[in-house]
Amino acid sequence: MTMSAAAQIRDAVREVPDFPKPGILFKDITPVLLDPRLFEAATEAMAAPFMDARVTRVVAIESRGFLFGAPIAQRLTAGLVPVRKPGKLPAARARVEYVLEYGTDALEMHADAIGAEDRVLIVDDVLATGGTAEAAGRLVRSKGASIAGFSFLIELGFLSGRQRLEPTRVQAVLQY
Repeated sequence: MTMSAAAQIRDAVREVPDFPKPGILFKDITPVLLDPRLFEAATEAMAAPFMDARVTRVVAIESRGFLFGAPIAQRLTAGLVPVRKPGKLPAARARVEYVLEYGTDALEMHADAIGAEDRVLIVDDVLATGGTAEAAGRLVRSKGASIAGFSFLIELGFLSGRQRLEPTRVQAVLQY
């Protein structure tokens, strides 16, 4: 991606103060999604570092990860695996629980979606503390698959989420 494309994407990200609670400066990606050129540039930038990684499955984390995961999977000629909150998938599921700041949550995927022969790229819109992405990685590894990397549109570096995912490759188009 050219520096001008990254700059255009950065300029399009809207900052919303005090959302979802006071003191948070929310990075709203909706303006990127509204511009077909920027949306395509964003997904291309998220896919490009993994073009030669032999990715067979793209795991997209609910819900904004789905928006990026689908075109990235098509670009990489890989299958798309939605990873969802509990109770959203109809067939047999694999599940992992993870700890949040105040409690626990869980992620699920179809049990037959990934096998030991797969190389997986995990995709989401934002890397913050890394807890959800780390849980998705544990879910993938529980099926015996290898992780080619993690790809995000935005990384909030001040929250140190990358440290929870390394040494696995972590890419982000924009860093704050």
